[in-house]
Amino acid sequence: MPPTPRGPFQGGVALTQVADDALKQLLRAVHHSDIALPLSLPELTRHGLQHCASPLMAALRGLDAAGVRAVLVAVLAERAAAREAAGA
Repeated sequence: MPPTPRGPFQGGVALTQVADDALKQLLRAVHHSDIALPLSLPELTRHGLQHCASPLMAALRGLDAAGVRAVLVAVLAERAAAREAAGA
């Protein structure tokens, strides 16, 4: 059976393809209530995050501010811990 094609907002890579700077930019917008939630492509585009909209929408679609904040803080903390453990 051939693999099922992935749509533009389907999961699979979580947030691994999204740079720390983009995650921090989104976290800042959520913290300051500058972005409408739940997330949408127009809102991400308005904040200059259209280049990483697919993984962001796949991971954060439907979440409220507390949910988006929790995910972003957890991802950034895990990345920081991994960098520290690697000695970077």
